[in-house]
Amino acid sequence: MDETTSFDIRLVPTHVAIIMDGNGRWAEERNKPRLAGHKAGVDSVRAVVETARDIGVRHLTLYAFSTENWQRPPTEVTGLMKLLRTYLESELRTMLKNDIRLFCLGQRERLPVDVRRVLGTVMEETADCSGMTLNLALSYGGRNEMMRAVRQLAKQCVDGELDYRSLSEDMLTNLLDTAGQPDPDLLIRTGGEHRLSNFLLWQASYAELYFTETKWPDFRKDQLLEAVAAYGRKQRRFGKTGAQLNTG
Repeated sequence: MDETTSFDIRLVPTHVAIIMDGNGRWAEERNKPRLAGHKAGVDSVRAVVETARDIGVRHLTLYAFSTENWQRPPTEVTGLMKLLRTYLESELRTMLKNDIRLFCLGQRERLPVDVRRVLGTVMEETADCSGMTLNLALSYGGRNEMMRAVRQLAKQCVDGELDYRSLSEDMLTNLLDTAGQPDPDLLIRTGGEHRLSNFLLWQASYAELYFTETKWPDFRKDQLLEAVAAYGRKQRRFGKTGAQLNTG
C-alpha cells in the first residue's frame, strides 16, 4: 500500500463499483488505435482487482460492456470480446488462488458463444470462492435490468402468484442481477465524465460518487486507494442528520 495514502481499514467500502471510462481517449492521445487503450485497461483491471481484494473489499463490480456499447464499430466490439475472453482464460488460476468468485451482470445471452463458454467455466470453477466477489457487468444496462425484473413481477401478478398491492422494493431488488449482494457503497467513474451512464441505477441510489479525471488505463493501485480514502472521510447519513448519527 502506498504509504502516502492512509485510511481506516474499518471504513473500507464493502462494495465498490467502477465505470471504467477513458480507454479510447487514452489511446487517441497517444496516436494509437482505440483497442490499444482497451488492452492497457486490462492491466488496470488486474491491479484494481488485486488491490480491492488486499484491502478487504467484499464485492467489486466493473462496468465492462454496456448494452449501448453494441452500437460501437464492429471491429472495436470484436476486439473487446477477444480481450474479454483472453482475460477470463488467463485469470482463472489467479482468481482461485485469491479466493475470488466471478459473477456476471447483464444479458449473457447476447455475448458471443465462445465468450459465454469461457465465462460460464470461470463462474463455475470459482463458485465456491468467498474472499471477494468480482462482478463483470457485460451487455449490461440499468434500465434493461429493471425492466426484466418488472416483467417478472408483472407476470407473477397476472398468474395470480402475487397481489400487486403487496409489491415492495425488496421484491424488485431480489429480481435484479445483483440479488443477494449488498448495494455499492462507493461508485467510481474514471475519465473525467460525471454521469452514471445507465449503471446500477437502482442499486447506486445511496452510493458515494467519486469522479476522477484519470483515464482507466492510468487508474491503478494508488488511485483506488485515494478513492477509498475519500470514501472513508464521508459521513453516510441515509436521510438522517449528522447529529442523529453522532448520538446513535
